[in-house]
Amino acid sequence: MKLDRIVHEPARLRTMMILSGVESADFNFLLSILGLTKGNLSRHIEKLELAGYIKVTKTFKGRIPNTSYQLTKKGAKALSQYWKKLDAIRRTGRI
Repeated sequence: MKLDRIVHEPARLRTMMILSGVESADFNFLLSILGLTKGNLSRHIEKLELAGYIKVTKTFKGRIPNTSYQLTKKGAKALSQYWKKLDAIRRTGRI
């Protein structure tokens, strides 16, 4: 049983877990919660977006750019399957 490597990486798993509990979150919120560098967070976001697991929305608040993120249905499903597989591995003791 193989785990989804996109989800399994700790920073991406934490990002998806945060997004699963909110309607959306902006870049600065994720940056402060996750404690990553801007570049590191951007790279993880890029991988999640390319996988179709998150949706990226770029807007302006007045004149200030704002980027927000939402977990997609595909992302929610991937996260759910990840936990099911992890539970199965835990029960059997095998990967």
